[in-house]
Amino acid sequence: MVQKILIIDDEESIRFTFSNFLAEAGYAVETASSYEEAMAGLAAGGVDLVFSDILLGGDSGIDILQEVRAQGLDIPVIMITGFPGVETAREAVRLGAFDYLSKPVTQDVLLRTTQIALRYKHINDEKKKYQADLDAIFRSVSEGIVTVDSGLNIVRMNEAAAGLCGLDPEMRGQDFASLPLDCQGRCRDALAETLQKNAPVDLPRFECQRPGRAAQVVSATTAPLVNGEGATYGAVLVIRDETRLHTLERDLKERTSFHKLIGGSDRMQEVYALLEKLANVPSTVLITGESGTGKELIADALHYQGARRQGPLVKVNCAALTENLLESELFGHVKGAFTGAIRDKAGRFEMAHGGTIFLDEIGDISPAMQVRLLRVLQERKVERVGGTRPIDVDVRVVAATNQDLPEKIKRGEFREDLFYRLKVVTLALPPLRERRSDIPLLVDFFIQRFNERFQRAIGGVSDEVMRFFMSYEWPGNVRELEHVMEHAFILCPGTLILSEHLPPDLSPHVPGAGSRHLREDENEADTIRQALEKCGWNKAKAARLLGISRRTIYRKIEELDIQE
Repeated sequence: MVQKILIIDDEESIRFTFSNFLAEAGYAVETASSYEEAMAGLAAGGVDLVFSDILLGGDSGIDILQEVRAQGLDIPVIMITGFPGVETAREAVRLGAFDYLSKPVTQDVLLRTTQIALRYKHINDEKKKYQADLDAIFRSVSEGIVTVDSGLNIVRMNEAAAGLCGLDPEMRGQDFASLPLDCQGRCRDALAETLQKNAPVDLPRFECQRPGRAAQVVSATTAPLVNGEGATYGAVLVIRDETRLHTLERDLKERTSFHKLIGGSDRMQEVYALLEKLANVPSTVLITGESGTGKELIADALHYQGARRQGPLVKVNCAALTENLLESELFGHVKGAFTGAIRDKAGRFEMAHGGTIFLDEIGDISPAMQVRLLRVLQERKVERVGGTRPIDVDVRVVAATNQDLPEKIKRGEFREDLFYRLKVVTLALPPLRERRSDIPLLVDFFIQRFNERFQRAIGGVSDEVMRFFMSYEWPGNVRELEHVMEHAFILCPGTLILSEHLPPDLSPHVPGAGSRHLREDENEADTIRQALEKCGWNKAKAARLLGISRRTIYRKIEELDIQE
């Protein structure tokens, strides 16, 4: 499109000369001799550039410049005068003039200045269009978007983010860390981590609770904002409202994970539902279950999915410490309380103030410790060893055991009153053999974990291995499965885990393992030849009979020179 230039000057010769120069260069030109004509020309629209004399009879080109800016017209205005002065030029530039030319103006100067001004307008128009596109995207997407500068000050926020977070979308320039958000600082911490490490951060589903509104479940991601030179100048936060999906999954019992717990079975759905109810209440919880079922992960979920997530989570393995050491660890001590107590020391209960304390293997504590712990649970106060001053503690207690506490009560080994203090709510974690449908999910999870840890590309386990996993009793539960998978990763040279990669102590439990696995004290060549003869020299069947891969049996046949 031909660009239109408006020339404003009360001297006809100037208007005529400028018009000829610009028209010859291919521009559309309009002229005005007064302020009124200039306003009419601007009102007609389509003007891309204005040349205006500063002195226009009784009016001023400065008045035209101010009117252009007042109307919000994004048009470069170049001032012209026959009486140049520093103050006049400074005033024109201060009011927004693009440039300032002194008469006489040569053709070269006029055309060069015109090109520069129109190029500036084109770039500025493109920038405005790009900004308008961004604004449209910000308005239209359902995800909440917040951008911050390197100091965590808000640069932009769309209406979706304002609605999700209960904020004003015009909160530009405010410190994001100071906002009264309901995510317990998770979004703030993620943005700060992104700025510090210059790397994205993923926040899996978590709950936001706003006063007067139902809780909403969201997920979020952050990423650094990088300029053309590769320098980070800020970060972006994207928030997705997953409340509806979360509710549907819960109602349909399709959740396959909760916090770091893995499983989609009915038993695990019951565990997830109870965790949701317990997360935001201060009640004491007793977690029961066999060794390796994930009791510590339950404690993590109760803490990090609950209202105390910003407080500390302090863990104590009660079975790993002697009675005296456990007493000092839990309740602290004062200087001189015993040999080696050279200074006052806060106990784990004090350290967990405002958060959660996890007492693992609670069934192993001595009768004396049971008495002290019962008093703490009743009074919510602790006394340091050797001290007399009670210290208030605001702590949620989560305990765990793999022992049968009612049976220990019958034998007089555990106090009944402490048991009932601990089991305000009991969460029984099922053993892996009672949720076998979760085994494929757990296998996939461990494959992903160990691929990242060992920089491998293992794609899965063989059908034979999976059948064994599904039939095995798993006395060590999920922990045993994890160790089996790690062992297999170390031994597996390819991309598929086979039965030969499983730990040797599992062989007696694999159906037919005694006849299928090669033994060190047997002659490998005879064993392989017998298997081949039994299978009619079908190498694939022989490999399955021996519990090895087809590739392995081919290699053995060649190495041992086995002939049909």
